[in-house]
Formats: sequence, structure tokens, C-alpha cells
Amino acid sequence: MQDNNSRNTIIFVVAAVVILIAYQFFVLDPAAKKRSAELAQQQRAAASAQANAPKAAAAPGLSAAATVVSRAQAASASPRAPIATDALSGSISLRGARIDDLYLKNYRTTVEKNAPPVELLRPEGAENAYFAEFGWTGANLPGLPNADTVWQVVEGSTLAPAKPLVLRTQNGQGLTFTRKIEVDDKFMFTVTDTVANLGTGSVTLAPYASVQRQGIPNDRRNQIVHEGAIGWLGDELRQVKYAKWLKEGGPTVSSTGGWTGITDKYWLTALIPEQTEAIQGQYRVTKSGATDIYEANFVGRPHIIPAGKQVVQTTHLFAGAKVVPVLKDYDAKLGVPRLDSAVDWGNFWFITRPMFMLLEFFFHLVGNFGIAILLLTVTVKLLFFPLANKSYESLTKMKKVQPQVEALRAKFKDDPAKQQQELMGLYQKEKINPLTGCLPMLVQIPVFYGLYKVLTVTIEMRHAPFFGWIQDLSAKDPLTIWNLFGLLPYNPATVPLVGPILNSDLLHLGPMALLYGLTMFLSTAMNPPQPDPIQQKIFQFMPLMFMFIMAPFAVGLLIYWCWSNVLTILQQYVIMRRFKVDNPIDQIIAKLTGKPREVG
Repeated sequence: MQDNNSRNTIIFVVAAVVILIAYQFFVLDPAAKKRSAELAQQQRAAASAQANAPKAAAAPGLSAAATVVSRAQAASASPRAPIATDALSGSISLRGARIDDLYLKNYRTTVEKNAPPVELLRPEGAENAYFAEFGWTGANLPGLPNADTVWQVVEGSTLAPAKPLVLRTQNGQGLTFTRKIEVDDKFMFTVTDTVANLGTGSVTLAPYASVQRQGIPNDRRNQIVHEGAIGWLGDELRQVKYAKWLKEGGPTVSSTGGWTGITDKYWLTALIPEQTEAIQGQYRVTKSGATDIYEANFVGRPHIIPAGKQVVQTTHLFAGAKVVPVLKDYDAKLGVPRLDSAVDWGNFWFITRPMFMLLEFFFHLVGNFGIAILLLTVTVKLLFFPLANKSYESLTKMKKVQPQVEALRAKFKDDPAKQQQELMGLYQKEKINPLTGCLPMLVQIPVFYGLYKVLTVTIEMRHAPFFGWIQDLSAKDPLTIWNLFGLLPYNPATVPLVGPILNSDLLHLGPMALLYGLTMFLSTAMNPPQPDPIQQKIFQFMPLMFMFIMAPFAVGLLIYWCWSNVLTILQQYVIMRRFKVDNPIDQIIAKLTGKPREVG
């Protein structure tokens, strides 16, 4: 039975290693090369198509600039009203009344203190323009406001909490359009559109809102996280990745209320109609020269506006970081369904969501997500302590009877059936269940996945520091052994010929990766030796192999694994001392002190 258990363990480990290596070489590496190629292609195409790029098809909420200029030039091409809140900075373009210039003041592009804030929206005309616009559409109605309409400021000057901005324009045919824009202290804009019919006849208008991104952003890094079209429409979460969106287009969905928009790994731009409003949501891609224009929009029901009457339409725009408590707060305040689903919890959300909630709980207690991970690890260990304790006791007993096992294997080496019978009898006599040795490993799998997903998708983990050199738990260990963890004043990536190899994910060995390899080696050494010499070599080699495999993962994961291994080693050590079984810890202590170790 031990042979079968060992064989199954080896198959499991080898399969996991093969999957990880295959994922690195066949998914991550090709994806990185594809991103580089796309960027180069976009740059070449933009340079060649600037002068004659045609505009996108005329439709509400869709336009494209003919030339590509700098961001500053694009912003200065139209009159503007500034945005100033504790969370946001930027401006609103009075040409088109667009929200198209937005920075997230509390989030930086890197962990450096002087790093610039994260840019979310940028004006049309700049590369990778990204903006939101609102308006009205109607058949055979001249002079409706469009992207070229310059609105007049009639109230306010700077958009800030409790300081709205009121804009106005007229179509020259008896219609007056008034737009009131408000913003709260976080990431929510409220756009209230009023149309007054001062003409002699009734008109029919339908409201629309659009989020438009001209070109795929160049800073996408994680292919396993959903980025692209997203929304809750028709009582269902809608998600379309950029690649599929471009290839197949997006759906058109009828819905009452809900929300729609475009998401990045950490950022979201979402349009939220009135939740009683019947809308037609659409995700589409159009071409403007060499630029792919991705758009999420909705059109509301038509309104008949008699002469002398007016109609009012309110739309919310979320433009900011996907902070889970903030999203949930908007869910409650505005009655928005499942806005926190913009966070890509994955198919195993029943693991990732509770794990995030637990991490967040610990964070509020200690104020550090690194310590929260340590506390999470202890919680998991305590939760599965009875199961793990039983497993480690079984492993310890197996190690204690190892001399008897070897004697039986030698005695019945020519009779496998008899050998197995005698081994089963020995295990029954000593109350040993070899299969329990796999249980701790199996328990770790969902925990590993959940923590990996949480570290990957939640903005709370982005740039979350621990101590010392670890200033971002969601990124890989910044130090590397190739310059002695920064003690040598050079960048290994700049070394001729071998620099790219030393700087690759496969060879990025930081202190936490080395610590992980060491703790895994000690944890493995605590287990009974494998009967087959080849199996022994495989298990001896595994800590080294997994050290390289785990090195490029988020350092928060390595902290979890190292701490988990330490707790496992301590638990096994106590059990082995209780059963008076020789163990590697006592061997190391004996070598360091020069004193003979006690063996039961």
C-alpha cells in the first residue's frame, strides 16, 4: 500500500510540475511575446495611418480622432473644467461634455514614492484614448449634441464633491440640453441630463451612454485575469475578453437596470442606468484606420417630449479602483446588482471570496496584509489540525517502523503478494494508515488557489507592503541571488549574453524562494524515505525544482508557503519527539552543538 501511495504522490507532483512548466512556456511566454508584437504593430500602424485614418461609423457615442498626438496636446484641444477630489484629478472636456481625463490620486504606477498616479481615462486624439460620454439620439432631429458640440458652463467651475458642474447647449430648433455632473469622494459620477422642448411640436428622444477605448492598453500583464467587456445585464454577468471581443464581437442584451462597462485587472469604468430603466446594452468593436475601438454602451427607452415639457435622465458612471468594500457600498446605496462581480473571483469564487474576507478581517486587526497572510495560514492550520495531526502521526509511525518494513521487503522480495500481506499486517498492528499522508497536500490545493487568486485580482493586495524589501505582496520578490540580493551594485539583467536568462522568471531566485526551498526540504525530510531509490531521488530533487517554479509567483504566496512549511515542520517535530523518532531537526542540532542526539 505504501508503494501505491508513493506512486500516486509522485504522479500528482510530476503532473503538477508538468502543468506549471507547460503553462509558463506555452501560455505566459507566448502571451508576453504577443503583447510585445501587438505594441510594435500598434506603434507602426499609428505612425503610418495618422494622416488619413477615417472616422468610425457615425453612431451615438462613437467617434475617433484622425491623428495621434500627445496626451497633453489632446487635452488642450478643447476647453475644459477641472476635476478635484481626494481620490480623483483631471478634467471634463466641454467639447462633447465628455469625462475623458482622469487620474486616480491614491494609486501609483509603481511602489516608488514619487511615482506618478495611475491614469484611467485619456482624451480622444491621444494614443489609447479612453473616455465616457452621454447624450440623446433621435430620428430626423437636427442639431443634437455630439462629440463636436461645445457646451457652456452655466454653474460651477471645478467639479468636486458637493460642487456640481452644470453645462448647457441648444440645438437651434427649440431644444435646450442641460447636463448636471456631480462626483462623490470616491469614484462615482452622477450625470443628470435634462431636455426642455421649447418648440411647437413634440419630439422623441432616447438617452444613451458609452464607454469607449481606442486600442488595447499596452500594460496588460496577467492573462488569467478577465480584462475587456463586462457588465451585469439581463440578470447575468457578462464577460468578453479583448481577444474574443475583437474576433467575434460582443452581445446585445436587453435589460432592466444593471450596469455595463470595460474592466482592467484593477480598474473599472462602468455605466449605471436607473435601475428601473429598460435599456439595450451593446458591446461592439469598430475600426478606425489601424485602431480597434472597443465600446460598451446602452440606449434607453424613447421619451416623447411634448411642446413646453421636459424630460430628465440620470446615469451614473463608476470610474476608479475595484475596491471591494467600495463596490459593495455602491451596491447598497444605488441598488446596483453585483457591482463587486467586476472583481474576477473566478469559477471557484466560493473559495476566493471567503478567503479575501478573512484576509481583510485580519488586515483591519493588524494593519498589514503580510501579517494577515501569516494569520490566515495559522487559521487554516488550526482548522485542519485534527486531520493533519492524524496524518503526521501516521507518517511518524511509518518512519518508526521503517526498519521492520525494510526487513519484510528483503525477506519477501521474491513474493510481492506475501510482502504486501505482511506489510498490511504490520500497518494494522501499529494502527497506521498510509493513505492519510496525502491529506495535508490535498488540503493545501484549494488554499493555494484561493490565495493565488486573491493576490492576483484584488486591488487591496496591489502595492501592499510587508516588511523590509517586500513592498508589494502581489509582485514577485524584487531581490535576486545573482547580485547577492542587492549587495553587489549591478543589475543582473544587464550582464552580456546571460543577462536576459538571469532576469527570466525561471531563474529569478529571491530570498523568499530560497527560504521556500529550504523549508520544503526540511518538511520532505520529515517524511519516511521512499522504498525505491529512484523515488528517493525524485523526492530529494523536488524542493529544488519547486524552488525555481515558485520563484516568479507573487511574494505573498511564498510567504504563505514558507510559513505553512514552518508550522508543518514544528507540528511534525513535536509528534516525532513524542513518538521518540529520529528526525532532521535533532540531527541538525546535534551537528551544531556537537552533542549526540537522543533517539527513541
